[in-house]
Amino acid sequence: MIYRIREYMAINTFARKEIKFLLDMHQYESLMETIPQYMNPDKYCIGGKEYGIYNIYYDTPDDFLIRESLSKPYYKEKIRLRSYYSPAAPDDLVFLEIKKKIGGIVTKRRVSMSLAESDEYFATRRKPEATKYITEQVFRELDVFLKNYPIAPKQYISYQREAFFGKENSDFRLTFDRKITERRYDLGLDYESYGNFIIGADQRLMEVKVGASMPEWLIQKLSELKIYKISFSKYGRAYTNYVKEQVAAKSDRKIYISGISMVNSNILMNRSV
Repeated sequence: MIYRIREYMAINTFARKEIKFLLDMHQYESLMETIPQYMNPDKYCIGGKEYGIYNIYYDTPDDFLIRESLSKPYYKEKIRLRSYYSPAAPDDLVFLEIKKKIGGIVTKRRVSMSLAESDEYFATRRKPEATKYITEQVFRELDVFLKNYPIAPKQYISYQREAFFGKENSDFRLTFDRKITERRYDLGLDYESYGNFIIGADQRLMEVKVGASMPEWLIQKLSELKIYKISFSKYGRAYTNYVKEQVAAKSDRKIYISGISMVNSNILMNRSV
């Protein structure tokens, strides 16, 4: 099983656009009728089934990284640990990723190691043996990131995913996520997947991942089904919900969370903190 995941996740870095849409079931089912004409299922969606993705997001004590991200800067970055097992065992493979967005272009660089090795790296910066130059480069970037930010586990996010690749352009990818689950406790990949859902059971978060422009057939279908682009961050939505819950828990509506302002019941992210 680990060998399969190692082969699947061999790519260490890439750059692309990621465009997001939130679909209801009618839109999702209608779009799925067209997709097989132009796309093939991810070969790891065995038998047409979806697969699970389980993440721990890291942030500073005052949640600087997610607050900065939600303020929609030209440049933003985040770091997460990802597994394809739930719960993950100490010797299961995980992926430590730095994801950056610069002017709408997303880059992701990652290294693989066991869950136990990731714990050791965060605690002591001791790295597993690397045989590839690109892996050494990514670890150097991770070292700089961890030196600049005093991070700790802050958010769990998991979901079930269907993935497709273009028949004519394998770089064109389409994913559908459901059961997007979050929690801000039990922040380890060695726990089962559970928590609060951040989209409805009758919704699917669709991401178009492409190096250039979307194909014409998809543009036409999105227009026909009235599917419109949205701004959506899984970690961002989870964090915003957390802030709202903290505010609602205070009967006098007075609460201080570093970097947060409330104006007319709207949450504002202050970048100057």
